[in-house]
This record gives sequence, C-alpha cells and structure tokens, in this order.
Amino acid sequence: MARKADGDLREDARRNRAALVAVAREVFAEEGTDASLRDVARRAGVGIGTLYRHFPNRVALLQAVLGDGIDSLRELAENSLSADDPAHELEAWTARFAQRCGAQRGLPSDVMAALQDKDSELHRSCLAMMAAVQHLLEKAQAQGAVSADLDATDVVTMGAAAGWVQYFSGEERSRRMLRVLTNGLQTGRS
Repeated sequence: MARKADGDLREDARRNRAALVAVAREVFAEEGTDASLRDVARRAGVGIGTLYRHFPNRVALLQAVLGDGIDSLRELAENSLSADDPAHELEAWTARFAQRCGAQRGLPSDVMAALQDKDSELHRSCLAMMAAVQHLLEKAQAQGAVSADLDATDVVTMGAAAGWVQYFSGEERSRRMLRVLTNGLQTGRS
C-alpha cells in the first residue's frame, strides 16, 4: 500500500507527522540518530504505532528529518558549478557537509549506510547529492586543481570523518583535520 502524500493526510495526522519530525530532530541532536524511537513518539505525544504509521522504519524517519538538509547540500554543490574556482567551492561544500554531520552523533554512518540501501528514499536523496558533488569534483579536476584519482565518495567520506571528529572533539579540531584533508586533495601540495 502506498503511503499518502503529506497533503493527503487529515489535519490531525499532519500535525502528528510534523511533531514526530520536529521531536526526532531534537532527540537525534541530543542522543544521536540511534536514539529510541519509543522516546521520539513519547516526546511527540503520540504512540509508537502512530510513529510507525507515518515512518515504517528508522530510515524513513531519518529521511524526513535529514531530507531537506541533504537536498540543500545537493543544491549548494549544483549552484557551485558556475563558480570560477571549483576547488575552493568543493572545499567549502565539504566543510558544510562536515558541519552538518557533526551536529548529530551517528549521522555520518547513517549517510554512508544510506548510500548502500538502494530501496530507501534517503538513498535516493544521497545519490542526488553525490551526483552533484561528483560534477563539482570533475570541474575542479578538469582545471587541474584537484587530484584526478578521487571521486565523490572520497569527498563525502572525508566530510563524514570530519563531522565525526566535530561531534566528539569539537569544531576547531574538525576544521584542522578538514584543512589537512582538503590540502591533500589538491594537486601540487604535499
């Protein structure tokens, strides 16, 4: 049975769905993306059955919570394609991705896992983001500014790693690590 679009939901169901997404965003930020879904439902003031009616699994809830952020990262990469310095834009995109990943414990591994789960909506969102990053990377490579042996998965993995460092060691340590990693991307640098 296909899930109804948000616009097709009754008003109370729309409110419940919105509350679940808002609370999940808070709980995931506090406890990590592997937080209890029962806790999410309880804090949203609904039963666990209501949560599962809207989101049949954790990945579906993650898509609702993360989808807009992933879409904005895709748009950022796409909008950067017209820039004169794609290597700089790639670096800025990676830093933004790392910052987003560092906001919630578990998020880097969830994004990397979504890239493997071909049946999830989160997978499709991540693939679209990856395609945009790949185009930006290729533009930087065509200018000879970035090593030719890299792909978008390398860039996303690097950003996810920096996000993990940010979560556990703070933004300054993450920025330092990301600076070292992005320097290693560029040609002509050691």
